[in-house]
Amino acid sequence: YDFNIKGELKHLDTNESFVFNYYKNAHERNHKRYQVLGHFITKYVYELLERVCMLQKVYIPTDATEDEPRSFFFMSKNALTSSSSLIVLLQDHGVFCAGQWGLRTIVSEGLEHGTQIPFIQMALQSHGGVVVLNPNDNFVDLKTEKETLSFSTREESLTSTQSVWWIPKRGSSSPKEHTMYVWDHFISKSAAKNVAFVAHGYGGLVFVDLLVQRKYEVMNKVYSVAFINSMHNTQHQTRSDLQIQEWIQKYCREWVSNSKPLDKVVGSLVKVNCPTVSAGTEKYGLAPSCCLHAIFKYLKSTLKAK
Repeated sequence: YDFNIKGELKHLDTNESFVFNYYKNAHERNHKRYQVLGHFITKYVYELLERVCMLQKVYIPTDATEDEPRSFFFMSKNALTSSSSLIVLLQDHGVFCAGQWGLRTIVSEGLEHGTQIPFIQMALQSHGGVVVLNPNDNFVDLKTEKETLSFSTREESLTSTQSVWWIPKRGSSSPKEHTMYVWDHFISKSAAKNVAFVAHGYGGLVFVDLLVQRKYEVMNKVYSVAFINSMHNTQHQTRSDLQIQEWIQKYCREWVSNSKPLDKVVGSLVKVNCPTVSAGTEKYGLAPSCCLHAIFKYLKSTLKAK
C-alpha cells in the first residue's frame, strides 16, 4: 500500500482500498496487520510534519537522561519566539500519534481528512505559529522494543502485569500530563500573547483539565478554543467554578457531528456549555476536516475581537 497523489491509501497492484478483514476468520492476524500498517503510517506522518510542514521535533522531558525513554511533540520554527499568535492542536485519544486526527480515517479517507496537515498549513499561513501535541505517546512497550515475545501476550496490556512491559514516559504518562508538561515548559513561556487551541474528542476533556489546573495562566494567554466532538464535561470538570464556566461560554465554540449543514446551531441539553454548531457531517472521523475553514474563520474573528 502507498498514498497516491490525492493522499489516498491504495494497493500498489490493484489500486484497491485497504482491506481490514484480509484473512478469513482470523481476527488476530488482521488486527496485527492493521497495527503494522498503523506503525508505518505514524512514521510517514511524522516525516511529512518535518519535511512538508517544516516543523521541528522537540523531545521531552527536557532534562531526560541519555537512557531514559522520551516523548516528543512538534512545533513550527519560531513558535515560541514570535509574538504572532500560536495555534495548539490537541487530538483525541487512541492508538494514533502526533499529526493524526484518526488512523482509521487516514486509512479509509486519506491524508487530507485523517491528518492534521491541512490545519497545520492553515495555522502557519494565518497565525504564524503552531504546536502539535503528541498526547497518546505515553509508554515504551518493551515487547516491541525487544520483539522477543509472541503477539499472543497482547492481553497483558489490560492486566496487572502491565507494569512489567510498559514503561511510562516521564512528563507524558497520560494525555493530561503531556499537555500540562508542554504548557508549563513551552507554551506558557512563549512570546505569543494570543494562543488558541483546537481540541478533538478526548482532547477537549484534556484542555478543560489544563484550564482548571492552570486557571489564570490559561485564561490570560488563550483567546479562543475550538472543540470538535469534545468529551469534556463543563459542570463535572470545573466543579461549579463560575469563573471558568463563564470563560468557556465566552471563549469556546464546539463543532459536533450532526445532520445539519455546517455551522448551524445545534441545541445541546446536556452541557451548560459554549455555543455548539454542526460540523457539517454525521461521521465522527470526518468532523475535523469538514469544519476546518469554519474553525479558522471563527479563530480569526475572535482574535480580531480581542
